[in-house]
Amino acid sequence: MLYREVGQYNTSYAQDMAVFPIRQDRVAIALILVIAFLVLPLTASNFFLSSIMIPFLVFALATIGLNLLTGYAGQISLGAGAFMGVGAYACYKLTILFPDVNIILLVLVSGFFAAGIGLVFGIPSLRIKGFYLAVATLAAQFFLEWCFIRIPWLYNYNISGAIEVPTRTMFGVPVVGPAATPTVRYLVVLAIVVLLTWIASNLVRGRVGRSWMMVRDMDIAAELMGIRLLRTKLVAFAVSSFYCGVAGAMMVFFWFGAAEASAFSIRLSFTILFMAIIGGLGSLVGSFFGAAFIWIPPVVLRSVPEAVGFRIAAETVEHLSLMIVGSLIIVVLILEPHGFARLWQIAKQKLRVWPFPY
Repeated sequence: MLYREVGQYNTSYAQDMAVFPIRQDRVAIALILVIAFLVLPLTASNFFLSSIMIPFLVFALATIGLNLLTGYAGQISLGAGAFMGVGAYACYKLTILFPDVNIILLVLVSGFFAAGIGLVFGIPSLRIKGFYLAVATLAAQFFLEWCFIRIPWLYNYNISGAIEVPTRTMFGVPVVGPAATPTVRYLVVLAIVVLLTWIASNLVRGRVGRSWMMVRDMDIAAELMGIRLLRTKLVAFAVSSFYCGVAGAMMVFFWFGAAEASAFSIRLSFTILFMAIIGGLGSLVGSFFGAAFIWIPPVVLRSVPEAVGFRIAAETVEHLSLMIVGSLIIVVLILEPHGFARLWQIAKQKLRVWPFPY
């Protein structure tokens, strides 16, 4: 009875096309933001913020980036991890070249470097698609990973070959580096993710997003209707790479604190792809569902047995996590191939017509 739009009337096209046309949805989003920005920083432990919430938000943003390309534009990619690495290494070099610039600005600017690289590796999408495009993006993954290892300038000729995050402050408060608290890092990551998610939501509902979906559904028909495939596909690769680049910079600067080239391996690319598929392709909400489903259960499996005094070897926990999460992925895809986003959509529709059958 709570989820009803009875008595809510739209008197303009703007209201009818709103992201959240129902009042209950707007109230729910407001409550989620209040909990995320106010309640969790005041009540959650450092472990919860640094081991669950920060990586969850980072993976959600990277999944949004891949979803814009694969879910909305229909261009498959297996190089999301490499583009995250481009953003991380670009942000590291920017902090060295411009030590006095705000670190949040540098994190966002690093996404443009990843977007430029994404434009270059998106050129094959103009002639190939499907499995062949996946192979081309896989080649980009291996090439960029090789660059991270073999070009010492990228990691500032560090003997360890790793990029290390320096301490940076904002308004006198450490934001990144060893002195930054998990609460501050979480709030910065949350603010960036909320901002970029809002931008992505407006993007997919506008002219650019409609062009992506037309190309995804039938590129030949889209071209006959006046859609320029060259610009549309390259824009999709650039925007997707930008989001992945920002996510990669946040992963190193606000989560890891230091990283080597192996952190951006093909395994990371497949993890982001699984998150997009499980959450639901072509859905921003599904990106958050997929990130939560893939990341949070293994962390819980590692921490809960220790909390109750039942110790399990680390390698055993790792194997159990892979087995359980893998089994759940198979079950979810069998029950609903369109992912958690579709299940959420069905649940909302049932609430709107309850107690009548749907």
